[in-house]
Amino acid sequence: MVRLRRLLGGEMIGLKKLIPAIGLLMAAMPAWAQDAGGELTGQPTPKGWVIQPQVTAIGQEAAWMHNVILVPVIVAIALVVMLLLLWVMVRYRASANPVPTRTSHNTFIEVVWTLTPIIILVLIFWPSFELLSKQYSQPKADLTVKVIGHQWYWSYQYPDNGNFEVVSNILSDEKAKETGQPRLLGVDEKMVIPVNKVIKVIVTSEDVIHSFAVPAFWTKEDAVPGRLNETWFKVEKPGTYYGPCSELCGAKHGYMPIAVQVVSDAEFAQWVKSKGGSFGQAKAPAGPTPAAAAEAPVTPETSTPPTVPGVTSSPATTQGATANQGPTA
Repeated sequence: MVRLRRLLGGEMIGLKKLIPAIGLLMAAMPAWAQDAGGELTGQPTPKGWVIQPQVTAIGQEAAWMHNVILVPVIVAIALVVMLLLLWVMVRYRASANPVPTRTSHNTFIEVVWTLTPIIILVLIFWPSFELLSKQYSQPKADLTVKVIGHQWYWSYQYPDNGNFEVVSNILSDEKAKETGQPRLLGVDEKMVIPVNKVIKVIVTSEDVIHSFAVPAFWTKEDAVPGRLNETWFKVEKPGTYYGPCSELCGAKHGYMPIAVQVVSDAEFAQWVKSKGGSFGQAKAPAGPTPAAAAEAPVTPETSTPPTVPGVTSSPATTQGATANQGPTA
């Protein structure tokens, strides 16, 4: 028992020194990956093996928690278990113990292996709960975009800007190379949003379950037929950010990428106008009050048909979507 306490005590002292070192190591890993393959924010990095550089505040906090808290804890647990296994294999091997012990339980060990996981979970609970709360505490949106998944492409509607729609299809390898976009991630129409604005994303599907995911935003939301799911993000850096459909949705699941272009306010306004959208719509003039209508003299010969709000004499026109069509089978 004394030897076991000494062993565990020595390991705990070593872990107190090891955990901060592991945290610093993991915090520096993104820089290593970028140096190895070149920084390609918003898309996979060649030879990269860590989380993509984050361009949202929540993404940066989540990446910090992963690198500085979760990974060091996991590594420490794995090292403790490995050391204990090696110690047991050596100390209690058959040649050193010709007569096996008949020990059935040990109160001290049972208390240790019960309390230790509880303490670890409590320490992880606080930052993870705070992060989860921020993810679901959506601030007031500056722009709303409705994302619709189809087999097998995406479409984006802008209800705040005239409710126009753009349809996004994957580019061929040749076309992607020609336009300077990554293979299997390039699209003909991107989802365009302004920088440093709160974007509310309403996600749904036309046919089967898809999943809208942009790793650099720390965003992933399922697109479920008949359901409107919501998420949000606020991108702090202009650029183009790519993601995949993250739910198996059929034969061409791997060929419906997501591309989000983050631009300045002026560039966004110009893009909206180029798609036939607008910024704010004029409200229909309010009709006369019932009292005023009763007092106004009306003669049958000169009266005009009353105006009904929402109905006009000319054929109705609607904002059209872009001419892009979905992919052919």
